[in-house]
This record gives sequence, C-alpha cells and structure tokens, in this order.
Amino acid sequence: MISTELAAALLIAVQAQQFESTPDRLRQGSAVAVFPSIDLAVIAFPDSGPPVGANVLFSRDHPQGRVAEFTGSFGTVHNVHFLADQRDGDGNSASWLPGADWDRMAWRTLGGDPRQPRFVAPYPASLVKLMVLVGVAREIDAGRTGWSDPWSHGGTTLPVRAWAERMMAVSSNDATTALVALLHRTGAIIRDGDVERRNALHEAFERYGLPTLRLSRTLPHGGWMNRDGAGVGALQMTAWDTARLLWLLDDAAPSAPWLPADTPPLLTAGSRAEVRALLASQALHEVLSSTAVAGVPGWLPGIPAQVPAPWIAADGSVAAFDLRRPADIRRAQAGAEVRFDHKTGTTENFLSDAGIVTGLTPQRRHYIIAFLSNLGTRYAPTEATATTWKVPQLGAAIDTWLKQRLESATPSR
Repeated sequence: MISTELAAALLIAVQAQQFESTPDRLRQGSAVAVFPSIDLAVIAFPDSGPPVGANVLFSRDHPQGRVAEFTGSFGTVHNVHFLADQRDGDGNSASWLPGADWDRMAWRTLGGDPRQPRFVAPYPASLVKLMVLVGVAREIDAGRTGWSDPWSHGGTTLPVRAWAERMMAVSSNDATTALVALLHRTGAIIRDGDVERRNALHEAFERYGLPTLRLSRTLPHGGWMNRDGAGVGALQMTAWDTARLLWLLDDAAPSAPWLPADTPPLLTAGSRAEVRALLASQALHEVLSSTAVAGVPGWLPGIPAQVPAPWIAADGSVAAFDLRRPADIRRAQAGAEVRFDHKTGTTENFLSDAGIVTGLTPQRRHYIIAFLSNLGTRYAPTEATATTWKVPQLGAAIDTWLKQRLESATPSR
C-alpha cells in the first residue's frame, strides 16, 4: 500500500456516499444546497513496511475532493490554504447557514499556503477536548498538577482524572470547563485582560509541527464556548494535524518521521497510557462507529468498534454517567472487530470523530482516522442519531478497505 492508493480509496469512499444528497433540516428536508465540507485523514501502520498516510478534503469549492500534499515525510499540508471558521455579529455560525456566500466573507488564515485553493476548516466541536486533555497531561508531566489531585470547580470537587473521564467518555461540557480553568490555574494559559500572554498548548503544537491545532481565547474561569468569546473560529483543528497528534500518543506506532530524531516525546509514557485509557473510555460510538446506537430504527453499521463494557447495562442499553442510549446493542457489540480509542464532537452544524483503531484478536489492523465536517445534527434522520447514516457508512467502508490491505498478508514475526 502506498499513499496515492490510500488517497484514491478515501476519495472513492466519500464519493460513494453521495453526501450531496443529504437532507438538511434547515432546508425543510431538501438536499444540501452545496457539497458538505469534509476533512478526512487516515494513517495506516502495516505489519511490515512504513506507515502510509493520506488526507482528502471536500467542500463546495472541492465537490470532487482534493488530495493534500505534504512537506517532507508526513509534514504539514502545503497545497491547501486553510481558513479559520467564523461567526457573524449575532454569534451565528455564518459559514454554514443556507445561502451563505463565502466569497463575501472576510476570512482569516489558519494555515497552509495563501496562494493555494482555500478550505474552510469546520469547527471541531467537542473534538477540541482532545487538545484540552493533552494540555492537562503536559501540566501533569511538568509537576504542576496530578491525575489524582483534587480539583474544585462549579461547586464540585473531583480528582483531575475523574474530570477527564467525564470529558472524554460522555463529552461533558462542565468537565471541560473545569479542566480549561485548571490550565489557566497552572499557568499553561495566561491572559492579561483580552490579550493572551501565553498558551503552552500552542507552543507545544508549534514545536511538534501541528500548526492548525488552536485552543484560543479561553477564559480563566474555564470558558471555552461561543458565549465566552471562544468556540467557533477560536478553537480549530484540521484532520491531518489531529491524526498526527494521535500518532504522538500511540505507543504502537513508529517514531514520528516529520520530527527530528532527538525530539522529546509529547507526553511521558505514564501520561500517554492515561490518555489512551481515557480515549478508550468513549461511550459515544455514534459517528464513524455506530455501535452505541445499534438498536435505533434504520441503523447502519460503522467502524465495527466495541463500546466499553462498563457502559453496557444488563438490558444491552448504553448507560454512562448521565448518558442514556436505550436501544439494545448487544448483537452489534458481539460482532465488534476493533477497539477505537477516540473522541467525537457534535453540534447542530458540526460533526467530528478522531482516534486510533486497533484490531481485536485475531484482527490485526492498526490505523488512525480523523474526520471533521459540517454534518451536524441538522442532517440526522432522527433525534436519536448524531448525523446522517452516510457518516458511519463511510467509516465502515474505510475500515473494510483497510482490513483487506492490512490483514491479507501473514503477520511479521
């Protein structure tokens, strides 16, 4: 397998879903007026041979898809001009409203070459919590807090790890607010009025060659949403940089080839293990993987991933903290082939999912996938689902293709 083969497979997989026919609730159920924005990256780790990566991007500007090109070996994307998402004066996600005219909007560069074709990077939604988690882990590695240290916020005191588990397993916004406040308290983020004097996360992302990962304009009390002046336009991620961030968290992956050999690890081994365990605690398998909603009428399978056993009740429903998914998922759970350590993000306008896939014995596949889009809940067929079924179908198609390539040969010994 080579990168051009993988990129071609990703293009075909997206095109096969016919996202241009997706019903849009804001258009009274009519199909989308323009092709949705999709930023999709995959990095595969064969049993033998070097890693293989590809990034494809679709939007109203690129309805047939554009294949990203990278500097050096797995370096930054250089043939795309990434633009930051934005809100209008009323706080709306103006880029994604029906009838939005992108040619009349004042865009801000997020990354890439301004001479290249543009791509508006959709807000990552709760996928930003992966950045928060990495920031907290780095503060722990620096000795400024600890996983078991108590942290009080909003009248609740919990160990730092308990806040992190709620943030990652069920995407708790309150837990995220608590941990963003912790990053301000430890000095990882320092604000002077409206000016951000220091952002240790940005410093780390620059050092590790991940320039489109941004956690900007958060507040000392933990504010990170639109109402706090952050949110859309201030919190940014692209699929390629997200996938490479996950690579740095994956102990089973080889050393990152885009970094100098003497670059220290992003996190200590202990914190990498904690972060992987927290990603593995994900209960919201309802985007690229769909096991958590397997009993919903019209269900279609995605990446065949296990839901963590502690979240499955005796009747087969999913129950984690305050999350409830009433459908019986036991049949889909029994057919799971992989573990998917990941984080999802969902709002009305946005949808994302990114993580590390590893095969459950005897399955052997190992890959990273990152997906960011504007295909939020307004495109979902029912209130019980996060998005159009086209998204988990895309996940299933990619997983099937990778299974054939990564598991067809005899494993190396």
